[in-house]
Amino acid sequence: MGSELSVLFRRRRTWALLAALAAIPVLIAVAVRLSSGPSRGRGPAFLDQVSQNGLFVAVVATIVAIPLFLPLTVGVVAGDTIAGEASTGTLRYLLMAPVARGRLLAVKYVAAVAFCLAATLTVAMAGVLIGALLFPVGPVTLLSGTTIGVPEALLRVALVSLYVTLSLTGLAAVGLFLSTLTDVPVGAMAATVVAAVVSQVLGQLPQLEWLHPWLLSQYWLGFADLLRDPIVWDSFLANALLQAGYALVFGALAYGRFSTKDVLA
Repeated sequence: MGSELSVLFRRRRTWALLAALAAIPVLIAVAVRLSSGPSRGRGPAFLDQVSQNGLFVAVVATIVAIPLFLPLTVGVVAGDTIAGEASTGTLRYLLMAPVARGRLLAVKYVAAVAFCLAATLTVAMAGVLIGALLFPVGPVTLLSGTTIGVPEALLRVALVSLYVTLSLTGLAAVGLFLSTLTDVPVGAMAATVVAAVVSQVLGQLPQLEWLHPWLLSQYWLGFADLLRDPIVWDSFLANALLQAGYALVFGALAYGRFSTKDVLA
């Protein structure tokens, strides 16, 4: 596990993806700072609060990153887990070591989840830092109208990051499965991102309301419940169950495919 994480986070591509995510809150904060007028009713939620309290930059950046940017980066990493090793020829040597195929899949998945955590924390931390640099920072008024201090507000931002990380674990499992189907990592990456986009498109169609509770992205924006007082955990628990289901199903499919795949020839 330590070796896998070391390889993942020493890659230039990984740091380039994290740098691109960190640029999102920076661009938002600079745009608000340079804007000449209020933004009420326009843009993502909480955008009009950024100029009054820099801590809202982290929340706005997370909302902006969830639909595309976070799934894109997770798709790149998850889609490369097995296909990347196969394309470079290192997969056969790993399995001849010998390393159990189930263990290899588990390590690859945990590493992908670790990247999910790193990605969401990058957005949040960059948002907090640039927000504190460009705007005043003070007590935060929650959606329920309660005002909390800065330390508790930072804790809420951390909880939001954990929620979003949990939301991406199902997508990481989908990417792991798709990565076992091909030796071309770009194909697995693209298919993983497409799966995230299709899930969100289907979630916008009222004619498919019966399908919405089963969609991968159904609860991706449910972290708003963490910004209430007291915290409402219903969305968190529902999201956890849904993502666990995706992880189990696609993890089993990945194992079924990978355990019978000829990678030594």
